[in-house]
Amino acid sequence: MHSFDITDPDTYIEMEAWERLRSIIDPELHVNIIDLGLVYTIRANSALRMLVVVMTLSSPSCPVGEAILQGVANCLEARFADYKTDVQLTWEPVWGFDNITEEGKKQLWG
Repeated sequence: MHSFDITDPDTYIEMEAWERLRSIIDPELHVNIIDLGLVYTIRANSALRMLVVVMTLSSPSCPVGEAILQGVANCLEARFADYKTDVQLTWEPVWGFDNITEEGKKQLWG
C-alpha cells in the first residue's frame, strides 16, 4: 500500500498518476500494472514540472517490456502534458508474486 502526504500539493498529482496507470494492462497476464505490483514509486515535482516513475517488469526477458514502459510514459504524458515524465526501470527489488495486490490475484486466479 502506498502512503500519501495530503499536505503536499504534489500528492494529488501522484495519486492521480497511480490511478491513471491502472489503465495499463500487462498483455500477457491481463492485469493492470498497479495491481501486479510493477510500479514501485511515483514522485511528482510541480516546481520542476516532472513526474518520476520507478517500476519493474515481471522478468528481465519480458517480451512486452518496452511496450509497457512506453504505455506508462504515454499515459502520463497525455494527462500531464506540461510535465516531463521519466520512467525508470529497476530490477531491485526483484518482482515476485508477493507484489500482486489482492485484486490482482483475483483477476489472475479468480
